[in-house]
Amino acid sequence: MKTIISAISVSLLLGASSNAVFATPAAAVDKPAAISNAEKKPMASGEIKKVDKESGKVTIKHGEIKNLDMPPMTMVFRAKDAAMLDNLKAGDKINFSADKINGNFTVIEIEIAK
Repeated sequence: MKTIISAISVSLLLGASSNAVFATPAAAVDKPAAISNAEKKPMASGEIKKVDKESGKVTIKHGEIKNLDMPPMTMVFRAKDAAMLDNLKAGDKINFSADKINGNFTVIEIEIAK
Protein backbone atom coordinates (compact mmCIF):
# COMPACT_ATOMS: atom_id res chain seq x y z
CA MET A 1 0.00 0.00 0.00
CA LYS A 2 2.86 2.37 0.86
CA THR A 3 4.34 1.91 -2.63
CA ILE A 4 1.06 2.77 -4.34
CA ILE A 5 0.67 5.95 -2.25
CA SER A 6 4.27 6.95 -3.03
CA ALA A 7 3.73 6.37 -6.74
CA ILE A 8 0.55 8.43 -6.68
CA SER A 9 2.27 11.22 -4.72
CA VAL A 10 5.19 11.34 -7.19
CA SER A 11 2.77 11.38 -10.11
CA LEU A 12 0.79 14.22 -8.58
CA LEU A 13 3.93 16.19 -7.79
CA LEU A 14 5.29 15.78 -11.30
CA GLY A 15 1.96 16.74 -12.79
CA ALA A 16 1.70 19.81 -10.57
CA SER A 17 5.21 20.96 -11.37
CA SER A 18 4.74 20.58 -15.12
CA ASN A 19 1.49 22.57 -14.91
CA ALA A 20 3.28 25.30 -12.97
CA VAL A 21 5.59 25.86 -15.93
CA PHE A 22 2.64 26.54 -18.20
CA ALA A 23 0.83 28.65 -15.59
CA THR A 24 3.49 31.40 -15.61
CA PRO A 25 1.63 34.72 -15.77
CA ALA A 26 2.28 36.87 -18.83
CA ALA A 27 3.43 39.72 -16.57
CA ALA A 28 6.36 37.60 -15.39
CA VAL A 29 7.71 37.21 -18.92
CA ASP A 30 10.25 39.87 -19.91
CA LYS A 31 9.08 42.21 -22.64
CA PRO A 32 11.46 43.23 -25.43
CA ALA A 33 13.12 46.61 -25.00
CA ALA A 34 11.62 48.06 -28.18
CA ILE A 35 8.07 49.34 -28.02
CA SER A 36 5.83 47.51 -30.47
CA ASN A 37 3.10 49.39 -32.31
CA ALA A 38 0.51 47.62 -30.15
CA GLU A 39 2.17 48.99 -26.99
CA LYS A 40 2.68 52.56 -28.23
CA LYS A 41 1.11 55.10 -25.93
CA PRO A 42 -0.85 58.07 -27.26
CA MET A 43 1.09 61.29 -27.68
CA ALA A 44 0.35 64.33 -25.53
CA SER A 45 1.41 67.89 -26.19
CA GLY A 46 3.43 69.97 -23.80
CA GLU A 47 6.05 72.60 -23.12
CA ILE A 48 9.40 71.97 -21.48
CA LYS A 49 9.74 74.01 -18.29
CA LYS A 50 13.02 72.55 -16.99
CA VAL A 51 15.56 69.92 -18.02
CA ASP A 52 17.68 68.20 -15.36
CA LYS A 53 20.09 65.99 -17.33
CA GLU A 54 22.04 64.96 -14.24
CA SER A 55 19.02 63.33 -12.61
CA GLY A 56 17.41 62.24 -15.90
CA LYS A 57 14.27 64.28 -15.25
CA VAL A 58 12.25 66.84 -17.18
CA THR A 59 9.50 69.20 -16.04
CA ILE A 60 6.66 69.44 -18.57
CA LYS A 61 3.54 71.60 -18.67
CA HIS A 62 1.29 69.18 -20.52
CA GLY A 63 -2.18 68.60 -21.86
CA GLU A 64 -4.27 65.56 -20.99
CA ILE A 65 -2.41 62.23 -20.93
CA LYS A 66 -5.18 59.78 -21.78
CA ASN A 67 -3.44 56.48 -21.02
CA LEU A 68 -2.57 57.74 -17.53
CA ASP A 69 -6.02 59.31 -17.00
CA MET A 70 -4.19 62.54 -16.13
CA PRO A 71 -5.61 66.04 -16.64
CA PRO A 72 -3.47 68.95 -17.88
CA MET A 73 -0.86 70.07 -15.34
CA THR A 74 2.83 70.77 -14.84
CA MET A 75 4.90 67.95 -13.39
CA VAL A 76 8.28 66.23 -13.33
CA PHE A 77 8.83 63.05 -15.35
CA ARG A 78 11.74 60.66 -15.45
CA ALA A 79 13.23 60.08 -18.90
CA LYS A 80 13.31 56.45 -20.02
CA ASP A 81 16.79 57.24 -21.35
CA ALA A 82 18.74 60.31 -20.18
CA ALA A 83 19.97 60.84 -23.76
CA MET A 84 16.40 61.83 -24.66
CA LEU A 85 17.02 65.10 -22.83
CA ASP A 86 20.17 66.11 -24.74
CA ASN A 87 18.45 68.33 -27.34
CA LEU A 88 15.72 69.77 -25.13
CA LYS A 89 15.58 73.16 -23.45
CA ALA A 90 13.06 75.22 -21.49
CA GLY A 91 10.42 76.68 -23.78
CA ASP A 92 10.47 73.86 -26.37
CA LYS A 93 7.02 72.77 -27.52
CA ILE A 94 6.89 68.99 -27.60
CA ASN A 95 4.81 65.91 -28.26
CA PHE A 96 5.52 63.00 -25.96
CA SER A 97 4.23 59.75 -24.61
CA ALA A 98 4.50 58.68 -21.01
CA ASP A 99 3.72 55.67 -18.88
CA LYS A 100 4.05 54.59 -15.27
CA ILE A 101 7.15 52.40 -15.01
CA ASN A 102 8.19 50.93 -11.65
CA GLY A 103 5.93 53.45 -9.91
CA ASN A 104 7.44 56.49 -11.69
CA PHE A 105 5.83 58.63 -14.38
CA THR A 106 8.27 58.23 -17.25
CA VAL A 107 8.61 59.84 -20.67
CA ILE A 108 9.09 56.96 -23.11
CA GLU A 109 9.08 58.93 -26.36
CA ILE A 110 9.57 62.64 -27.08
CA GLU A 111 9.82 64.88 -30.12
CA ILE A 112 9.98 68.63 -30.64
CA ALA A 113 6.66 69.82 -32.11
CA LYS A 114 6.63 71.21 -35.62
